[in-house]
Amino acid sequence: MLTSCVMSAMAGEIHVDKNKSLEEALFQAREWRRLNAPEATGGIHIYLGDNTYRLNKPLLLRPEDSGTAASPTIIHGGTISGAVSIKNWKKEGKLWVADAPMAGNKIIYSRQLWVNGHKALRAQQFAAGKMERMIDFNIADKTITIPTPKEDLSKETQLEMMVHQRWAIAILRVKEMKKVGKNTVVSFHDPESQLEFAHPWPQPVINGEKGNSSFCLMNAKAFLNEPGEWYQDYPSGKIYYYPLAGENIQKATAEIPHLEQLIYMAGTEERPVTDIHFEGTTFCYAGWQRPSYEGHVTLQGGFRMLDAYKLQKPGLFHKAALENQAWIARPEAAISAVHAERLLFKKCIFTHLAATGIDLEGFVNNSNVERSGFYDIGGTAIMVGYFGEQGFETHIPYLGKNICDNITIKENRVKDATNEDWGAVGIAAGYVSNINIVQNEVCDVNYSGICVGWGWTALKSGMHDNRIEGNYVHRYAKQLYDTGGIYTLSNQPGSFIINNRIEAPTKAPYATNDRGFCIYFDEATDGYTVENNWMPTESFGYNQPGPAMIIRNNGPQVKVKSEK
Repeated sequence: MLTSCVMSAMAGEIHVDKNKSLEEALFQAREWRRLNAPEATGGIHIYLGDNTYRLNKPLLLRPEDSGTAASPTIIHGGTISGAVSIKNWKKEGKLWVADAPMAGNKIIYSRQLWVNGHKALRAQQFAAGKMERMIDFNIADKTITIPTPKEDLSKETQLEMMVHQRWAIAILRVKEMKKVGKNTVVSFHDPESQLEFAHPWPQPVINGEKGNSSFCLMNAKAFLNEPGEWYQDYPSGKIYYYPLAGENIQKATAEIPHLEQLIYMAGTEERPVTDIHFEGTTFCYAGWQRPSYEGHVTLQGGFRMLDAYKLQKPGLFHKAALENQAWIARPEAAISAVHAERLLFKKCIFTHLAATGIDLEGFVNNSNVERSGFYDIGGTAIMVGYFGEQGFETHIPYLGKNICDNITIKENRVKDATNEDWGAVGIAAGYVSNINIVQNEVCDVNYSGICVGWGWTALKSGMHDNRIEGNYVHRYAKQLYDTGGIYTLSNQPGSFIINNRIEAPTKAPYATNDRGFCIYFDEATDGYTVENNWMPTESFGYNQPGPAMIIRNNGPQVKVKSEK
């Protein structure tokens, strides 16, 4: 397990202030290491103080920034932001309006706005979290029929529909709306229209156990009628905001993100990035814009589809019963790392991030995320491991080298994640080995809490010896079902789910079934010992688990773990 380095008398210190930028500090540290300067002997400490450092491009950390186990580079404190402030508001009736800031020579367009640290609600048809049942989902015509909205939307050119579909959502850009009797038939732009109506899992449900799937229209000025909502006009870029009661927008802090990524740590297999620590740093205000120009149709866990379809005749070389194929892409992330060793994020705050918070992608080993807080995260808070992205069909068992090993996620608090993409999760691990997810609290998420595994396969892959222990998961499944407080997939020999406290899933108001469980062993889960987990009832979901599962002494009789 990775531990913090004690500061040596020989350690070099660099202080970021008005005379030295963060980039300059990293350059100086690189030069000390390149020249074997004495300041690099016992570690290099970069102090950001109480300053907010606003990035104008993602910060790249490369192999040349690497420390060593005996001499890490440690970045202390400070706030790293991807936002630009909005100024010069003018009153327009009940609304306030401002010109969008510029980044370089271009207007910043955004799907997110924060006012006084509170995320404003993008103007939508209903109140936050509310939806309406659709009437029909027509695969042949590629349309969705809905009750006719009361608002006049004839002049709205940027209208979107968010669709609730079992364990995921879709965000579809509206192409046309035709009124037919009391209802309206909606069609959508490509590429998302083709994806939405071609992929079989998950699709919206008509006449389900608990009714039809639901939807919500959004991003129309006609919907801007409640305090706390906002709208950005296209192509003018003007930003409209309906202030909360007593809120003085002229004195408020209004932040709009112009970056999706804040930090990117990128090495190679031969030269990984090593021994970089962040301690006590706040990462904030990263955006998520892609649905505005290509929609967002996901398979699971926030992974969008590149292509997907139903097989006319089931069966592939590795799975005779497989009846669909899908190719996916990884969600955007504020902080990401690939080809890295011995990274540490300790006592950090990740907040106001519109997609994934931190993503340890492939070839990241022997690294820790610990004692940190994740608040107001649009997607998954912490993501680790390969998930079969791009050209790798998602149901094929992965045996490659791109597996994260020996990662510890410990004593973190995840609260209010998945608030942009409801189908993301609190903590997600894909193809991983020797991962330790221990003593974390995960709450206020719209789908599952902690998810480990990928591939939907009983066959051997690189997953093994994973441990989910001592976590507290509650207030999950707030919008989507087919879910678990703890959720697993595929064969993971030598793994454990022990000593966790998992409350009952929330009663998701628009779920079309009751498949919400404390622990859900999804397809081909195997190799787990599941023991001494407290839950209000013995609540397990099973989808073809394997023969090597050991499940004993779980339920309300287990001694309740103390809240964190």
